[in-house]
Amino acid sequence: MTPELFTRRSMLRRTAALGGACAGYGLINRMMPSLASASSEIHPLAPRSPHFPAKAKRVIMFFLTGGFSHIDSFDPKPALRRREGEDRRRGKKIMGSPWEEQPYGSNGTMMTDLFPNLARMADEYCLIRSMHGDHNDHFEATLHMHTGSNGSAMPSMGSWISYGLGSENPNLPSHIVFARNKPYAGAQVWDSNFLPAYHQGMRIIPGGNPIPNLRPVEGTLPDVREMELDLLNDLNRRHLLQRDGDGDLGARMLSFDTAANLQELAPQIFDLGDESDRTLAEYGLERGDRRSFAWQTLVARRMLESGVRFVELIDTGASRNWDAHGNIRSHANLAKEIDQPIAAFLRDMEQRGLLEDTLVIFTTEFGRTADGGNNGRDHHSRSFSSWLAGAGVKKGLVYGATDEIGMEIIENPVHVHDFHATILHLLGLDHERLTYHHGGRDFRLTDVHGRVVDEILT
Repeated sequence: MTPELFTRRSMLRRTAALGGACAGYGLINRMMPSLASASSEIHPLAPRSPHFPAKAKRVIMFFLTGGFSHIDSFDPKPALRRREGEDRRRGKKIMGSPWEEQPYGSNGTMMTDLFPNLARMADEYCLIRSMHGDHNDHFEATLHMHTGSNGSAMPSMGSWISYGLGSENPNLPSHIVFARNKPYAGAQVWDSNFLPAYHQGMRIIPGGNPIPNLRPVEGTLPDVREMELDLLNDLNRRHLLQRDGDGDLGARMLSFDTAANLQELAPQIFDLGDESDRTLAEYGLERGDRRSFAWQTLVARRMLESGVRFVELIDTGASRNWDAHGNIRSHANLAKEIDQPIAAFLRDMEQRGLLEDTLVIFTTEFGRTADGGNNGRDHHSRSFSSWLAGAGVKKGLVYGATDEIGMEIIENPVHVHDFHATILHLLGLDHERLTYHHGGRDFRLTDVHGRVVDEILT
């Protein structure tokens, strides 16, 4: 057999016929010396220095898929009740909110009781009431919030942050997404697209099997598994050198290492046995539950503690969605499942001293209209609410304002591109310098737009 014919495919085919992993591994070592060991190389997810000193080291993003109503939560409008039943457009009538508003926090910020626990924490985050985007379609607006793209597939924000900063723990993925069901636009919202594939988000599916195929095959001895991985690694390295640094293959090679590490580390992170009864009660979590949003939130905290750079929780369940054309009151049960866990997460992170360098994002793809049909509200991208908390963000600030029915921004608009630029800035990344050359041009998360909203920063 000549060296030119000694390919990865032929070697795997021949090894399969050797009758045992140990014998096969010994033969491979005699025929093909190992290439450079992984320990002598720079890990592709090794921590990278930011452009300037950062306030935040890690990010968690809570995304309410479907578009929650800003005027029924963080931007209440008493005028809606006064104008209840008024025809506004094509037979659509203005509708007051089912939830009562009252002042919260030291500044008396008006909010409804839809999210009572989060409302009581008004002093802990910066509320942006003047968010706006470019799309009224779920698919496009969800992509826009996650990728900055006007509808076409592009790298996700989590992937850009992973690309810019690497990971604090190379034994775990740098970008993790909890999603029981796929949101609008599916896996594109955590895809790395043209960025190196190891920046792609790894999906966690809440339930009994959060990472499929995580456990080793029953009966596999650790020593044999280690030899199998070493064999596969050597073959892949030879294959990679013959193909001028194939990025997809490099990412797959890294995925094998990460998978091996996950077999050891992930069960420890998912196992909440060392969490106190008090902590579980704070999150509203029953011991043994592995599906609820409360479980996802607490596991996300453990992942951030373990060095994962970017974690996203997409609020999807068996049939849950914040789209409320038919009945805005459907928000009540949805809010009940996430309100307590997110509020508990903020308190927990602060008590652990982690909130000071963790950025917390709470957002959606767009808001809802003041009018609608069948007791529901329609899509509205021209104004909605989001909030930021943690590292480098002013506490208790309300930024921006909408008109008396919440339809138009009247003060300090914040576009999705501005939102992204500000998030990157808090991580020490200049949104104009964080670029990747692809297809003959430089791309970035904010395209050719965006400004850092300095007014909300400490």
